[in-house]
Amino acid sequence: MTEEEKIFAGQLFCPGHPDLKAMKLRSHNLCTKYNRLFEDEAEERNALLEQILGHKGAGCFMQGPIFFHYGSHTRIGDSFFGNYNLTVQDDALVTIGNNCNFGPNVTIVTPIHPMLPDERRLMRNEKGEPTRFCYAKPVHVGNDVWLGANVVICGGVTIGDGCVIGAGAVVTKDIPPMSFAAGNPCRVIRPITQEDSMVNMPEILAGNGLY
Repeated sequence: MTEEEKIFAGQLFCPGHPDLKAMKLRSHNLCTKYNRLFEDEAEERNALLEQILGHKGAGCFMQGPIFFHYGSHTRIGDSFFGNYNLTVQDDALVTIGNNCNFGPNVTIVTPIHPMLPDERRLMRNEKGEPTRFCYAKPVHVGNDVWLGANVVICGGVTIGDGCVIGAGAVVTKDIPPMSFAAGNPCRVIRPITQEDSMVNMPEILAGNGLY
């Protein structure tokens, strides 16, 4: 089993293995190229995103700077908007649905390190060789999700369709669909309902219409 296959199997893997280091270096270098481009260099930016990501849907825009650890382990749907400083440490798979909006400084982190200090420093591989290990859990973000500024999503979390996650939340557990959730640790505040429609805020709607 390769080190990458171990990641996807949820097993301990060696992040310093040459194969994984090569994948990460490729992504880091491509992200650096992206971050050096001007915002209106749209064609060049889009071409780089096609190389960085495992899948990129139509209408995908990332303000930049962006930071993808592997890149190839991230799949993003259609009509995605990512604000400044999007960071995705995608050791495990990260899946983001359609019509998602991420505020500034959103971070998705999939790897998990051993809790005990000596195990974080070194363990022994199947050959008895001292090795630094970690493991990772996938993240799934559903369709039509809005993440506020500075949201952190931890490994193993699923955020359901239609959710709004408040600014500064640290999401450590699954969030059911159509929920407003916030806090550290993040918790569901209430369901999102038709009572939240802009129709009920005419002073903000200001004569504009709805679909």
